[in-house]
Amino acid sequence: MLSIFDPLREFTFFSVLLRLSIAMVFGGAIGLERAKKRRPAGFRTYMFVCMGAALTILIGQYSQLMLQTRWLASAQGLSLQTDAARIGAQVINGIGFLGAGTIIVTSRQQVKGLTTAAGLWASACTGLAIGAGFYECVLLAFLLIFLCIRLLPALEAIIVERARDINVYVEFVSLDDVGAIITRIKEQNAQIYSVEISRPQETGSRNPSAVFSLHLNRRSSHEDVLSAIFALDQVLIIDEI
Repeated sequence: MLSIFDPLREFTFFSVLLRLSIAMVFGGAIGLERAKKRRPAGFRTYMFVCMGAALTILIGQYSQLMLQTRWLASAQGLSLQTDAARIGAQVINGIGFLGAGTIIVTSRQQVKGLTTAAGLWASACTGLAIGAGFYECVLLAFLLIFLCIRLLPALEAIIVERARDINVYVEFVSLDDVGAIITRIKEQNAQIYSVEISRPQETGSRNPSAVFSLHLNRRSSHEDVLSAIFALDQVLIIDEI
């Protein structure tokens, strides 16, 4: 470990203030990018999660320190013990409930909120590392998390754009139109893996819909296939999901 951080690992008022401040800044920085994209959990949510996780570790360290000093006599009489890591482990369990609240499945069978939930979990883990005074790990983790949130979406968009396997949501007039849509897809030399049809009463929509899992040939682009399907008079809405 780097020796320059050794004074900051001491359990003092200054080190506690520094750890909570770092948790607030780093957690907010991670959540700021999500807030710009109007995700369910943003700037303040990530900040609270990171600070709360750091505070949990600090509480465990404080309890352990007090049991070894001022509370030693009482602790020996009552056989009291504490483990700072065990208290922090409850943060990992608890963050699952918060993360689950951000995950939804839309009417188009899209799963949204997974990245937000994963970001909250990573922010909580960063807070635990900050509370423990593991500054080297904190810096590396923050840089990598920020890299994932800030730069990798562009790379992900390129990979998705070039992918040969796609899912297409189509909303149409009648269930009888499914055959015409399948025929049009085959005309584009696309292979159909599966079709999930939803009736209006199942989705709350006025029209039936379907999600087609397709494999495109190398000559077909996403736009060409979507345009060909949308050209059908029966098709009302089409979207790649």
